[in-house]
Amino acid sequence: MDVVDVIRAKRDIGVLTGAQIDWVIDAYTRGVVAEEQMSALLMAIFFRGMTAQELNSWTAAMIASGERMDFGALSRPTTDKHSTGGVGDKITLPLTPTVAACGAAVPQLSGRGLGHTGGTLDKLESIPGWRATLTNDEMLQQLRDVGGVICAAGDGLAPADRKLYALRDVTATVESVPLIASSIMSKKIAEGTSALVLDVKVGTGAFMKDVAQAHELAETMVELGIASGVKTAALLTDMDTPLGRTAGNALEVAEALEVLAGGGPADVVELTVTLAREMLRACGLGTAKDPADALRDGSAMDVWRRMIRAQGGDPDADLPRAAHTCVVSAPSSGRVVRLDALAIGTAAWRLGAGRARKEDAVSFGAGVEMHAKPGDVVRAGGPLLTLHADDEERFARAIAALEGGYEIAAAETPFTPRPLVIDTVGA
Repeated sequence: MDVVDVIRAKRDIGVLTGAQIDWVIDAYTRGVVAEEQMSALLMAIFFRGMTAQELNSWTAAMIASGERMDFGALSRPTTDKHSTGGVGDKITLPLTPTVAACGAAVPQLSGRGLGHTGGTLDKLESIPGWRATLTNDEMLQQLRDVGGVICAAGDGLAPADRKLYALRDVTATVESVPLIASSIMSKKIAEGTSALVLDVKVGTGAFMKDVAQAHELAETMVELGIASGVKTAALLTDMDTPLGRTAGNALEVAEALEVLAGGGPADVVELTVTLAREMLRACGLGTAKDPADALRDGSAMDVWRRMIRAQGGDPDADLPRAAHTCVVSAPSSGRVVRLDALAIGTAAWRLGAGRARKEDAVSFGAGVEMHAKPGDVVRAGGPLLTLHADDEERFARAIAALEGGYEIAAAETPFTPRPLVIDTVGA
């Protein structure tokens, strides 16, 4: 085939054949198709969209570009969760051991943070000794021995997506539902899990800002999963407000430990239990032990400690703390009615908790601690937020990011929060 003919077909006709898609993904992965040619094709897809058949073929070709993991030898059913990313989203940390404590095997392949959204691997790497990179054999053995694993995806998993993801970022073709859906689902399907629950974040701190757009993405991903034989469901969850009361790597690990100890913020507990129940139901263990019981009786914490040790970490070690703190006081008395997730995430990023480029280092102790959330009553001069940073010079830019990021109304102002779970899609 000729790549120019493929580009022209998508530009003019709008639909590619399965053979064209198979060829162009394979040729691009091997370096036969040039970056500028794939850029042109991505832009044509951005404007033309994709049919369901095209999208299935595109996703299958991306999966076929690398290895596909197989957990068929495990005695436990496999189930996994994927979040589209948010602020304070530490749910993977308590969720994975909780689901494992209820009898499932959880192969959780996670990533690093970029921009205002945090990364699960960055959070876990704040634990002394913990390592993110495992071989496939190590991952399989840990699933047998412990039931859960959180690690980085190997280079052999959907390599076409790795190239395409980087190219989309520099060609203004990120905001395409078919390209987003195929990127996420090619990796998750190649991962080899039999059941998948998607947490599609909606709001100011999420990639998807409105419910209709998020619903379209959720439906598209669920259809891709089901077409590939993976039992898939999606929850649309709120990200106008950060999850929990911390945003930052070690700060979020500490909060996750509170949840695993039977406490923690109500919203983090609610979402952990809700997603855990969905994951167990999806893999056929819906009548097994209830996740809320696993948090209460300590069995989820036991699995967590075994998971951390299995990957070289010390579950009893002190977590890093930032060298400096700065308290942001409430400017007036009243009820907090808004705490913007994007503002908090940007502040945490500027404090050093996130990175602007993939190669940047993060500060494990940096971040934002929230003393009040929407619905809480505060007093003028009382602590609203505490900023943590290793470099005091970072505070000014973080405070600037918070301008307009919260609102305090009269104490008697009625307040009804948006539900944490907005909608469900799929099984």
